[in-house]
Amino acid sequence: MNQNRVTSSSSLRQLGRLGRLSASAVCVTAALLLAACNDSNSPKPPDPSQPSQPPQPKTSMMPSLVTSAMAADAPASGAASAAASAGNASGAAAATAVVMPQGSPASPDVIARGKYLARAADCAACHTSADGAPFAGGVPLKSPFGTFYGTNITPDKANGIGNWTADDFYRALHDGKAPDKVLYPAMPYTSYRQMTRADSDAIYAYLMSVKPVAVANRKHDLSFPYNMRFGMRFWDWIFLKDTLPDASKGQSADWLRGRYLANALGHCAECHTPRGTFGQLDGAKPLGGAALARIAAPDLTPEALAARGWTAKDLQTFFGTGIAPQGSAFGEMYPVVHLSTQYLSPDDLRSLSTYLLGDAAPEPKPLPTNPDTSKLVAGRNMYLAVCAGCHAADGTGKPHVAVPMLGNSTVRQKDPRNLIIAILDGIEPQKFPGLEAMQDMPGFDKRLTDAQISELTNYLRVAYGGQPGDVNSEIVKQLRQK
Repeated sequence: MNQNRVTSSSSLRQLGRLGRLSASAVCVTAALLLAACNDSNSPKPPDPSQPSQPPQPKTSMMPSLVTSAMAADAPASGAASAAASAGNASGAAAATAVVMPQGSPASPDVIARGKYLARAADCAACHTSADGAPFAGGVPLKSPFGTFYGTNITPDKANGIGNWTADDFYRALHDGKAPDKVLYPAMPYTSYRQMTRADSDAIYAYLMSVKPVAVANRKHDLSFPYNMRFGMRFWDWIFLKDTLPDASKGQSADWLRGRYLANALGHCAECHTPRGTFGQLDGAKPLGGAALARIAAPDLTPEALAARGWTAKDLQTFFGTGIAPQGSAFGEMYPVVHLSTQYLSPDDLRSLSTYLLGDAAPEPKPLPTNPDTSKLVAGRNMYLAVCAGCHAADGTGKPHVAVPMLGNSTVRQKDPRNLIIAILDGIEPQKFPGLEAMQDMPGFDKRLTDAQISELTNYLRVAYGGQPGDVNSEIVKQLRQK
């Protein structure tokens, strides 16, 4: 499987200079900025290293009923030296690395480290299609302005990056510039910019070691003026920052390493931080949650995570296995676990969780002990009729069948959209690391009316989530139509 940027005084001066450009250039630039927003509507591909591929979600935008889409990303507020130390703080990817002399062959250790880092950066998500060869591209990333396609990053010289140098690769990650063009931030260089040169070189060495694949890149299907790349130079000039603001506080080695994993590699902010008018990350609300078409990428600030019952231990379990007491990953987060986070070392899982909650993690908020559902009889009856068979009459779920509704992270979200969409669309059967599995959940868009779904949603939120029963049929209708 989406957003952090602070407007500094230098940015304001840049905006002033931009205002002196010709009116036509500004208009084109503004349109291009909107197009640059990295849409999270991208289907996630299966893990190319696994013999059995995880099923694709019914819709790549569907959030996790059981989880709360936990792809977090916040920025590093330290300088380049701090980023380098965080990048080498702990975990399997943290072995001390030296930038390779240009053209020198990479050692097996560097290639292995690059493979680990490529997984941590979730490269396969956009560069490996469901039925394609590893890293051969073709994954569509849909946006309101057209469709971007993940590119071939195998060492094929005609179609991939076989003619790129390590310097070229680093500039693409750091500056959004390929040898022959500027890149759209659908490739999240806004986050990768914080990656150390040593880690960039290791990923480059790994990609140069994979099998070249002669698959031509698909042309982005963008309408005018979004297909005019030169506008990205203005966007970068104004919005590309060296660091991203932090959503939590800390200074421990785990927190610093977690910041690097979340911001530079995991690029979590690209989905979980809201965006401004021109598609830039909103630096005032790092990891504060964002609207992604139908769904809501959940708020990943420490207070919001604690309000949904998350602890550092539970986050580690979730990222490593896809299942936690708060639910299981599906939608966008399901392939993120399969392609990326399940491969993180125990140390890195701990660091990532520490960063999200901060060194002084807030206590998880308990659920109300006796929620008043006396006015939700219709919703309760609907739950017993269509949900209790799998999720149990008391909402505690059934092992290997369905996750609990009681304390479920999505049920506990303030925004009800993700819960409603899960009820409407259903969930594909799920397989997780460690031979764990969950059965499929049918969608009820054809079986239940808008009023019935709103009643069911309100019962779930009050009885099992500690949320108000304030969902009406109009909200369901709007989500059903999209």
